[in-house]
Amino acid sequence: MRVLLIGANGYIGRFVADRLLADPAVQLTALGRGDDADVRFDLATGSPGALTRFLDAVHPGVVVNCAGATRGGARELTRHNTVAVATVCEALRRSGCGARLVQVGCSAEYGPSQPGSSTAEDAVPRPGGPYGVSKLAATELVLGSGLDAVVLRVFSPAGPGTPAGSPLGRLAEAMRRAMQSGDGELRLGGLGAQRDFIDVRDVARAVHAASLSAAQGVINIGSGRAVRLRDAAATLARVAGYGGALHELDGPPGALRPTIGHPRTEAVGHRVDALGHHRTDALGHHRPDPLGGRGERADAEHPAPAPHPYPDGCGSWQQADVRTARDRLGWRPRIALEESLADIWMEAACRI
Repeated sequence: MRVLLIGANGYIGRFVADRLLADPAVQLTALGRGDDADVRFDLATGSPGALTRFLDAVHPGVVVNCAGATRGGARELTRHNTVAVATVCEALRRSGCGARLVQVGCSAEYGPSQPGSSTAEDAVPRPGGPYGVSKLAATELVLGSGLDAVVLRVFSPAGPGTPAGSPLGRLAEAMRRAMQSGDGELRLGGLGAQRDFIDVRDVARAVHAASLSAAQGVINIGSGRAVRLRDAAATLARVAGYGGALHELDGPPGALRPTIGHPRTEAVGHRVDALGHHRTDALGHHRPDPLGGRGERADAEHPAPAPHPYPDGCGSWQQADVRTARDRLGWRPRIALEESLADIWMEAACRI
């Protein structure tokens, strides 16, 4: 089976490439903007005609699109997440290869959901920000293309390679810096958010399964269980062997309270964040957040609420209904969150 993988150098794309290369029946070609791609092509600026000619020459049986942007303004997100997918769909329609399209979507397409609920594929999407809007527009283009296509709506990916700017990546970096400097207290914000974490290697398995299946439409890829970021932080502290206290900044002034971790160690417990700034949120920096949040100054007497660590427009809760993935792909998640966090910590610890 010839597979054309777009975005092989991205966070998810790297693991998809590894998974496909491990299948001896797959002949993989990587297309992307980087020098290490087999073929250099920018979907956001390249013409559908040029891509069609390449498809006719390579004649893949499956095209997997892992490319896209998670940061930037509305124009940039639209260009890389929507226009790029329009180029892929148009090129496939023009081509004679008849390839199946596997599009990697995102749970941000759904937007906020009711706490305690599980979001199924038939939920009405109401994205709460430009990123979700750009990804939803891409999904609609794929579904309306008339192609043999499936969209995998991936919830919150975690595990090795987790970007340093992501909530779990920032949390691991905050803990690394605290341990490196001997700080016995770590102040964090936004730990009340609950997300459905799924290991990126399980995502790659789902992409592989979708490539081999005949399933069409939208399929959720998640663990099926929402986890509070506060609990993920406690697990990470245990994995890392961090013995300090974790304090949460959420809530009104004067409501600062230790919510997880161990009692404060007075000998080393002065309040600094992972960047070395006194009395600031370790998950939100002073400079504007690339995804739209902004860190705020806080002190012990008047702690300011921290920026939401999930500026994805999805509110406080997301949990996937993953029955469709089980029934139509034969896929189930295998890797527990603790293992994903251990791998995130392993990479962070290597920077000490």
